[in-house]
Amino acid sequence: MSEKKIISVVGATGAQGGGLVRAIMKDPNSGFTARALTRDVNSDKAKALAALGAEMVTADVDDFESLKRAFEGADAAFCVTFFWDHFSPKKELDEIGNLARAAKEAGLKHVIWSTLEDTRQWVPLSDDRMPTLMEKYKVPHFDAKGEGNHLFTDLGVPTTFLLASFYWENLIYFGMGPKKGADGKLAITYPMGDKKLPGIAAEDIGKCAFGIFKQGDAFIGRTVGIAGEHLRGDEMAAALSNALGKEVAYNDVPPEVFRSFGFPGAEDLGNMFQFKRDFQKVFCDVRDVEGTRRLNPSLQDFKAWLVENKDRIPLD
Repeated sequence: MSEKKIISVVGATGAQGGGLVRAIMKDPNSGFTARALTRDVNSDKAKALAALGAEMVTADVDDFESLKRAFEGADAAFCVTFFWDHFSPKKELDEIGNLARAAKEAGLKHVIWSTLEDTRQWVPLSDDRMPTLMEKYKVPHFDAKGEGNHLFTDLGVPTTFLLASFYWENLIYFGMGPKKGADGKLAITYPMGDKKLPGIAAEDIGKCAFGIFKQGDAFIGRTVGIAGEHLRGDEMAAALSNALGKEVAYNDVPPEVFRSFGFPGAEDLGNMFQFKRDFQKVFCDVRDVEGTRRLNPSLQDFKAWLVENKDRIPLD
């Protein structure tokens, strides 16, 4: 049997990278194996990946030489950055540059870059429908990723640009789950009006990336959006009510109110939701659920995700 092709996975202990490593290692007949890149190979999450047979390698997106070493000898790589670690678009752009240069120097045949839209293509800085943040961004955690796309293409790196959706895990970890109001009733609060929010289980992002890698070079040069389901806020609230056995309402608030909530990143996220609301067709059309399912036949919808995860959602 020929030697398996190595996929180097950046952020292997994170939501997206972890899902990809598990997908690779649970498919022993695919012809691929995973090299899992992480800053701490001794963490519990890293040890769990090692137990699946993944090769564990220490690497950091801020350290170009570590990335270059981790990419050498690999056939492909999955690249992702971590804006919420530092809240700095400039730092994120530097990290994207490191990833692109390391991929080029290692001679990778295929890179999947987990990116997002540069919202300034639709809402220029001169547009006051939403405030400009950090002097030159509308949605910083989107815009820097989108701006960084050219760092791969300028170097001629064979790249697929992957556009993920709202993680349903945000209901567990990011404070976006049901909250009790002054009346003691549970509600989710998003400034989305009656527009649909594409969402996805984090584990499915990795499975979709693996589906792309398994197609060889078919997706090189293409932008691929993925989602498990497109749901309005009231539809999400109804599904949560049914799964939790407790009534959950949907509070639609104006984006300016959401931006005023004061938690770290509130302005960024308020602008993000407003972009998704105001440009719903642009945002949803590229994230085709049936196309996603072709990449990942086990794709979960929100109801299926809730069956597995409802008990993990904090209700305080």
